[in-house]
Amino acid sequence: MADSKREIERKYEADPATRLPDLTRVAGVHSVAHPGAVELDAVYYDTVDLRLAADSLTLRRRTGGADAGWHLKFPVAAGIRDELREPLSDTLPLPFARLLRSRVRDRALVPVVRLVSARDVHHLLDADGALLAEVAVDRVRAERLTGGGATAAWTEIEAELADGGDPAFLDAVEHRLRKAGIRPSAALSKAARALAGTGPERSTGPADEPRPRTAGDHVLAYVRHQAEAIVALDPAVRRDLPDSVHRMRVATRRLRSALRTYRKVLDRDATGPVGDELKWLAAELGRERDQEVLDARLRARLDGLPRTLVLGPARGRLRIWSVARHDDFRRRTLAVLDGARYLALLEGLDALLAEPPLLPAASRAPGRVLPRAVLREYRRLAARVGHALELPPGRDRDMALHEARKAAKRARYAAEAARPALGRPAARFAARMKAVQSLLGDHQDSVVAREALRTLAVQAQAAGEPSFTWGVLYGREEAAASAGERELPKVWRRASGAQLRAALGG
Repeated sequence: MADSKREIERKYEADPATRLPDLTRVAGVHSVAHPGAVELDAVYYDTVDLRLAADSLTLRRRTGGADAGWHLKFPVAAGIRDELREPLSDTLPLPFARLLRSRVRDRALVPVVRLVSARDVHHLLDADGALLAEVAVDRVRAERLTGGGATAAWTEIEAELADGGDPAFLDAVEHRLRKAGIRPSAALSKAARALAGTGPERSTGPADEPRPRTAGDHVLAYVRHQAEAIVALDPAVRRDLPDSVHRMRVATRRLRSALRTYRKVLDRDATGPVGDELKWLAAELGRERDQEVLDARLRARLDGLPRTLVLGPARGRLRIWSVARHDDFRRRTLAVLDGARYLALLEGLDALLAEPPLLPAASRAPGRVLPRAVLREYRRLAARVGHALELPPGRDRDMALHEARKAAKRARYAAEAARPALGRPAARFAARMKAVQSLLGDHQDSVVAREALRTLAVQAQAAGEPSFTWGVLYGREEAAASAGERELPKVWRRASGAQLRAALGG
């Protein structure tokens, strides 16, 4: 994987006559070193329709300076980006191509703008000589490499926090700059400013879209949001960032659920094939995510045992078993994201949103259409919970509770999709459904954990190790599942209040 660093910086407007104030007067700064000036030559790449710029991503090949090479930047928050680096080469590094695949698809990446910057660098140092921040005055010349070769030029000041520094330090730097009459820049990045200054006006995307009014507007806004989340989370999954697989899987499930729940708005004959592919993707992501959940649960259960109940190399066996399974699922997840089927799914989502298969109900007021869909999911859940509670404890009940859990999730997602239109009643309904889902989810996690514990016990016994600890954990999981089953009727009564249903129109 490419080298990565968290870039925290702020940009300020300047002109050729601008001079930096005395930065030793910034709190914490003992001295300012002046390494001198350097010339940076960077070519920025994008698709012809500027897909990367639309999502505030930047891809460049830069020469000059201490960090010459390929740079790929992902936005994290205002003024914060993750910068990935690869060595200088003539072609796009394969790791970067993979990280951009969900956005670029099969489109070519071409040079779109070239920036040549004369950078005057100043290092802000503390009393021990450690770097606090770098402040640079950049004199930039930009040339558009597509569409006529227009040019632009400007001067800006950039203050970048040193690795591991306190972001509050940049507040002190900014205070000093403002006192000198230097104001923050409105540009998000040099690339964004160059594109704006050398090309035609571009749409800023979803912010320009009209406010949803009809049922179809609301459903499509939700579908679009989840589809964009899948695309945006793809690089995070590839980088193995915390919780990324879970979030991408949730977006996939929410999207599929919306297509199924709001079938009176979007034609299921048209959305069905996309829904089937979303089900496939969620299942593939689920392998790695379920292993993450299982690992965390088993480690916590093992750590919670008194020492006298942990016999043999239980922790070592759990670690080896978990790592082997995780590595296998990790390879499979990456293979899925690199596959043609996944790419076809993303293209299918684009096509669906470009020409949505709206039904007559889509043009009606959301208050007439959305509550009915939410309550239809509620009735499905009620039937499954009732069926599960009628069964005696055992495998059949476990399976029935698992089906009820999936129905609770669909009811929750249906209400969440309707919340922008229906407001507080939908939010309260979603919260009640989440409570049911959480209880049933913990029950299902216990079922899966018991299967894993039995496997670990068999492996331990075959290796001549004590299996006692695995049996103790199995018993505790069994007790936890039983407690959840006893709790379910009370949780369900709270979630199924008639007043709450009436507020949704049921």
